[in-house]
Amino acid sequence: MKLTLEGIRSERAAFEAAGYALPAFDYETVKKNTYERPTWIHFGAGNIFRAFQCNVVQNLLNAGILDTGLVAAEGYDYEIIEKSNRPHDNLTILATLKANNTVEKTVVGSIMESLILDSSNAKEYDRLKEIFANPSLQMVSFTITEKGYATANASGEIFPAIAADFAKGPACPDSYLGKVVSLLYHRFVNGALPIAMVSMDNCSHNGDKLYAAVSAFANAWCANGLADKAFLDYINDKSKVSFPWSMIDKITPRPDAKVEAMLAADGIEELEPVITSKNTYIAPFVNAEECEYLVIEDAFPNGKSAWDKGGIIFTDRETVDKVEKMKVCTCLNPLHTTLAVYGCLLGYTLISDEMKNPVLKKMVETIGYKEGLPVVVDPGILDPKEFIDAVVNVRIPNPFMPDTPQRIATDTSQKLAIRFGETIKAYEARADLKSSDLKLIPLVFAGWLRYLMAIDDAGNAFVPSSDPLLEEAGKYVAEYELSAAPKDLSKLDALLTNEKIFGVDLVAIGMADTVKNYFAELSCGVGAIAKTLEKYVML
Repeated sequence: MKLTLEGIRSERAAFEAAGYALPAFDYETVKKNTYERPTWIHFGAGNIFRAFQCNVVQNLLNAGILDTGLVAAEGYDYEIIEKSNRPHDNLTILATLKANNTVEKTVVGSIMESLILDSSNAKEYDRLKEIFANPSLQMVSFTITEKGYATANASGEIFPAIAADFAKGPACPDSYLGKVVSLLYHRFVNGALPIAMVSMDNCSHNGDKLYAAVSAFANAWCANGLADKAFLDYINDKSKVSFPWSMIDKITPRPDAKVEAMLAADGIEELEPVITSKNTYIAPFVNAEECEYLVIEDAFPNGKSAWDKGGIIFTDRETVDKVEKMKVCTCLNPLHTTLAVYGCLLGYTLISDEMKNPVLKKMVETIGYKEGLPVVVDPGILDPKEFIDAVVNVRIPNPFMPDTPQRIATDTSQKLAIRFGETIKAYEARADLKSSDLKLIPLVFAGWLRYLMAIDDAGNAFVPSSDPLLEEAGKYVAEYELSAAPKDLSKLDALLTNEKIFGVDLVAIGMADTVKNYFAELSCGVGAIAKTLEKYVML
């Protein structure tokens, strides 16, 4: 069986007999409608988009609620479109890996057109311009990662490619963002048509990051006389162009070899993943968990289709912010980081396996329910306790989800402040709570210090995941060894005062000593980590 339009038409019975749900709408009619009056174009044709947004739209097409599909565009790695989307007629197999050991298999066919965001390719770029000039277009969305919106480095220096596009103007930019803004400018010159520009990347206040990037280009082009000065008014007029905030949550790890083997055993051909010249790992299938959340600020100046009937939640900006804080500061991300740090130290290679360890399981439950919930931000539209229930009982323990502590441990220094520091601040601000009552959050900090030593609990060296502060922070633990001998822990104070890392000055609030004492116990030789966790978690 081949994953192509002809394949699912000619071998429909075989697909269905193998347990695959197939598109149940009139494909040619939807394709024609989408070409003539597109409503949603998405940039960043990666795994979460194919597993989540595409499936939402397919369900709505199957139900007859929508009559237009999606347009997918890729501006970083063109080979995703050339070597994955188009050879399979934009079809994807979604393997939903459920915690009850079952797999739901769906052929998702809601992408009606896939395009390459290349300003030097006249055919591709002209079609994108046509789409952006179409009054029917309601939403332009993005999953291009947080760093995809950056126009400058940490020192504020404009990236060379961005600076070059600032000087060239909207005619033929080369940078990803420059090309997107040039298409928005094309919509402006063709009637200043309204549009919602929606970042769906997993980062705080993502709409603001997208706006900042668009605004940087608009200001530069207008200042240099390369664009109509009214373009600035256009992007700053919320009745014309909006930049809604959103919160997205769905775990979609890299396509897994076990899933590939399972699909191949069903008789699906040509499933081999492609590693592009830019080292993108892409496959004609995507494996994902069953839980999913997408909450978007309801700011759509050109109206919106009935996407909410597929599970997308539209609400006000304040509520989106609360949902994000609930997830990032309490109900998911802190638990993931806890398991990432200690999973690496204890030699785990799967997050799900960590939840079989009663000590680690109790640790994340305590951090979530006991230490986090008293100060959780409750958004009202999602119940925080039920969210944690799903995380600890369904999502993280899912044995089919091939997610690793090593992946999640990436950039930990950038995550601690928001994932734990906000809870500490809330305790400090409350008269009825004391940050000294927090016992396991300091143990996570101490675990990260121990992680920086790059030696696991068996005494073996390991390679820490990438982190911009890995080398700098590592200097503070460089002199420490696995030993029961007393240590001068005062050298750690300079690191523990760093509010950018921990969200608060741990020395100033009196938590540093707790962290240092934990660190000393974690470093008392081989096996000390497991012993220390048992001692403090299983009280």
